[in-house]
Amino acid sequence: MADQTTSGEDQRQVAISLCSTPASDWSIAAATGASTPRSTAGVVKLVPLESMEKVMHKSKDRDYGLDDKDQHTPEVPLIKKVAAEFIGTFILMFTVLSTIVADAEHGGAETLLGIAASAGLAVVAVVLAVVHISGSHLNPAVSLAMAAFGHLPRAHVLPYAAAQMLASAAAAALARVVFRPPVPEVMATVPSVGAAQAFFLEMVLTFVLMFVITAVATDPASATAIMMNALVGGPSTGPSMNPARTLGAALVTGKYKDIWVYMVAPPLGAIAGAGAYTLIKP
Repeated sequence: MADQTTSGEDQRQVAISLCSTPASDWSIAAATGASTPRSTAGVVKLVPLESMEKVMHKSKDRDYGLDDKDQHTPEVPLIKKVAAEFIGTFILMFTVLSTIVADAEHGGAETLLGIAASAGLAVVAVVLAVVHISGSHLNPAVSLAMAAFGHLPRAHVLPYAAAQMLASAAAAALARVVFRPPVPEVMATVPSVGAAQAFFLEMVLTFVLMFVITAVATDPASATAIMMNALVGGPSTGPSMNPARTLGAALVTGKYKDIWVYMVAPPLGAIAGAGAYTLIKP
């Protein structure tokens, strides 16, 4: 009986040894050129090829930040993208114009810093809401630059721009009806400096904005650039950095002085900003 018990224990120990091979044994086997570790000679645990392929695919997906949901996400229809641009631009413009009107009606209570912060916060909110739908451009100059460098189908530029322009005009009209400013022209962007200086400033500010947008892929971090530019150019040009912002307010207030500056400088600055980042990116 004793011999049988001892034999059974030995068998169990052998079985345990075969099922739990230390990593060091595999290392020794690899170093000596042996096909298997000494303690597991003749015992090889096979992994089905199908399982290995699944593991490799999952590993690759993790490396590229992908998952099954990302791989099967359907393309968003253009009509939904255009609607997202309209709603997003409307929210942004109504917020900015309302803050400007409140500042004018209450003796500068909002201040330039408050207006800049309002614009920045609106951008953060809108980008978080619709960036996954349309890219959250909110600006014809941004859409044009994105298309120029292959980040937006060129056929989408005009629908995007039309939605942005209409949304800006609608926001300006609503702000005028709701707040009834004694001087509606406060909503318009009119340079307080010469046209040449205003043109250069708008182009440079839009360059900075688009450089940041291209770098962070329309991330909410672009709000920082908008606030910074608003503080820099606020007393001189508005600033606009956005043809839709200027045209919408001009249509509602009838203030068109030097409007060409705001129609030409931002697109040029946006294309230059996106191009500059494209040249230096790793």
